[in-house]
Amino acid sequence: MAATPISAIFLMSATLGLGTGLTVDLLSAAFVLSGVGSLVQSLGVWKFGPRLPFVMLPGGAPLILFLAIAEQHGLRTATGAVILTAVFTFVVLPLFSRLLAYFPALVIGTMIVIVGVNLVKVGAVLVTGQPGSPGFADPGNLGLGLATIGFTVAFYLFFTGVLRQLAVMLGLLAGAVLAAATGAIDGAGADAVGGGLVNLPHLMPFGPPEFNLVAALPLMLYTLASMAEATGQTVINAEAVGKRIDTRTDVPRTVRGDALTSLFGGFFGLPLMVTSGENIGIVRVTGVRSRFVTAAAGVVLIAIGVLAPVTRAISMIPTPVVGGTAMVVFGVITVLGVQMLGRSDLDRHTSTFVCALALALGLLPILVPGVYGGFPPNVRILLESGVAVGTFTAVVLNILFHHVRPGVVARLTTPRTESDR
Repeated sequence: MAATPISAIFLMSATLGLGTGLTVDLLSAAFVLSGVGSLVQSLGVWKFGPRLPFVMLPGGAPLILFLAIAEQHGLRTATGAVILTAVFTFVVLPLFSRLLAYFPALVIGTMIVIVGVNLVKVGAVLVTGQPGSPGFADPGNLGLGLATIGFTVAFYLFFTGVLRQLAVMLGLLAGAVLAAATGAIDGAGADAVGGGLVNLPHLMPFGPPEFNLVAALPLMLYTLASMAEATGQTVINAEAVGKRIDTRTDVPRTVRGDALTSLFGGFFGLPLMVTSGENIGIVRVTGVRSRFVTAAAGVVLIAIGVLAPVTRAISMIPTPVVGGTAMVVFGVITVLGVQMLGRSDLDRHTSTFVCALALALGLLPILVPGVYGGFPPNVRILLESGVAVGTFTAVVLNILFHHVRPGVVARLTTPRTESDR
């Protein structure tokens, strides 16, 4: 729960060239909003939160979409897109049950694979730097990133139980210690430690949000798939803790909790916030099923966010160390997508075709950056979002092959009676 906000904010900072002070402020906001969201989902407030052991964190796919919007239209438009998407979620929620059939595991799994590949690439850039930039693929940075991954593997290999679940965080800390020992933490980072004890997140750190519906479309498209994913997470989490739920009421409570936290997060400069799927795996492995445990985790996240020395110390961790950790975390996300595709009846030729084409079009702008550079800006922002293109392709093809085509074939093959003529 701590590694994800750190990775997300470092990705934002490195990609958008944010200063140390702004990075510290966003780290504080990410921890505080993650904690608040975890409390909402775990304890439930009115019609918000399913009262299940959920932890909320900055989402992987929304982060990539946020960065794409920020690079194309600026940070104020990106925060405006988050706010618009949160409002859109509330508006479309009453129609969600009708849309659910169009987002099966085939679509969600394809989306998660594209998200994971994209995130692994972004995490790798944190280690290597941008191709063509000064210091690209510096051996020292590569060594730090690979050492962090190696520490994580070692902890996961030799530890068991809860300590094994902490392998990612322990690997991050070990990489930071190695960076300090080798002099990779410079004086500029050390200067960030000074200051007061408490640091509250600042409202609208990039200035007043700017609202652009076209720019927000990729996020809005993603949130439809995210709502379908939240459905599965709510059901699986309830099964893991042995709680009987009513999907008609509890799933909307999960979605509302996501939307409410994201709405506030947008005003603090954050991408969309989502319930953590990895958290369900931890519940299953540890056997700790109490929602009050994740509520306590939310309190811990808030405490980390408001304690200035903690967030400033985190901001000193070198980018290659965070990149190594991010590659591990986001690699796991990719595997989760593959597992979901494994439950998608890929033995059917139509499912294979849908998945193949959606992956090809979704990965194209990721593997060949700038491929749509000749298109107008508003069109380019849609096409360059591999997640949006891949998800849209999977949804449309799934509808054509698995909803429209069977009905057409049935009509053509059914013998016509005299009354039909």
